[in-house]
Amino acid sequence: MIYKRSIFLLFIIFNLSSFAQTPSETDKDLVQTNSYKIDPLSPARAAFYSAVIPGLGQAKNKKYWKIPIVYAAIGTGAYFYLDNNKVYKRYRNAYKRRLAGFTDDEFYGVNSTPILSNEALIRAQQTLRRNKELSLLITIGLYALNIIDANVDAHLLQYNVDTNLAMKPYLDFDTPDSSAQIGLSLNIKF
Repeated sequence: MIYKRSIFLLFIIFNLSSFAQTPSETDKDLVQTNSYKIDPLSPARAAFYSAVIPGLGQAKNKKYWKIPIVYAAIGTGAYFYLDNNKVYKRYRNAYKRRLAGFTDDEFYGVNSTPILSNEALIRAQQTLRRNKELSLLITIGLYALNIIDANVDAHLLQYNVDTNLAMKPYLDFDTPDSSAQIGLSLNIKF
């Protein structure tokens, strides 16, 4: 009997502690549905803002903590692209000077003995070009992910959870032997 009361008390506490999402006041393009306001253009607007300035869509959605993550991700990709490009140009310029017949590049050692051969310079250029292009693709992917995040987050802000969806404890008293049956019912009202 104590076990059944504790389960019943647990169901009541669970029911009291469930919260529903509350809508925020938005612009003039609102649609009213059962006391819940929906802005159908909000996800598109958030995606557009993030496409124009990365992080602005997250600010529109009031997810300010995501803005430093967006800038850190895009900034890291841009940093690696610029760094690989700078080193790639060093190796390319040294290789071009060697082809022109000069022996004064930074990869040429003392006493006319090269530290890096021409083949090593070519391999370094190929590796750095690949890394540079990969960094650019990753940066573009993170930029696109920023736009997708703003769009999806704006959609989820409009997700409707109200009292029509409820999980409530259910007690059924069996009349022939006066014993209680404890259950859980999920009620959906349309």
